[in-house]
Amino acid sequence: MEHHASMIEAADPMTLAIGVFLHILPNDFMRYLIGAGGVFLLVNVLFAGRLAGRKIRTTSPAVEQMRREFAISMRTTVIFALAGVLSVLGAKFGLMDTYYTAGERGWAYFAFTLIMLIITHDAWFYWTHRLIHHPRLFRRVHRTHHKSNNPSPWTAYSFDIGEAVINAVFLPLILLVLPVSMQAIIIFLLHMIVRNAIGHCGYELFPSRRSGRPLFDWMTTVTHHDLHHAQAGWNYGLYFTWWDRLMGTEHPLYHEKFAAAVRKPLDGSAVAALGRATVKAGV
Repeated sequence: MEHHASMIEAADPMTLAIGVFLHILPNDFMRYLIGAGGVFLLVNVLFAGRLAGRKIRTTSPAVEQMRREFAISMRTTVIFALAGVLSVLGAKFGLMDTYYTAGERGWAYFAFTLIMLIITHDAWFYWTHRLIHHPRLFRRVHRTHHKSNNPSPWTAYSFDIGEAVINAVFLPLILLVLPVSMQAIIIFLLHMIVRNAIGHCGYELFPSRRSGRPLFDWMTTVTHHDLHHAQAGWNYGLYFTWWDRLMGTEHPLYHEKFAAAVRKPLDGSAVAALGRATVKAGV
């Protein structure tokens, strides 16, 4: 890490940009391959039989769809790598404060920055996600992702160029105001792809209570995001359910669908949810 820091200080901007891009691009590709591919191999192949009782839909994504998702995701990794170049150049010119030793500013601060990266990214994702669902933007910016109505882990990076840019610029923007260690950035990026791939895997992996509700109801489950692909006007959150509940955009039958995915009966709240859905629809 310190060796890379000295190289960054010595290089001219153009040489640095090219070198950083060529270094980051294979790393971003491997992160996608390990994250999305690892989840696919474990969940959708090796343990698919054991998890059959937690499959959310009766059908599985077509091979042709997954090939398309993988090809489009290669373009996304290029855009993410370019955002990485922006971050490195920003650090070189003093616009961003990144450092190379995790405990340099104390482990409490390291934990704080990692948590803040995840929380602020969830907020960024929710609001930009809602924005690109606007009819004037959806077809140009977000349609490709929703072509995967029945998603797979490979869907995680299947973005239009505009959506890929929106997702990529989060990190350079947050680094303008939050000093972060490289180790925290790496952990954050790994968390992002793994959670994203899990959210698209089609099997409910999150634990449930006896009542049929999610054990960690503040986290988005696989069912939560799967409902977004099935009915796009709901469930915009990435990691947490906070914003959807605060803004009234959580699917009214989410808990019922989750209970069905984990094969447990839900309490009477499903009846209340149906009532709320009817009122909202104006029936």
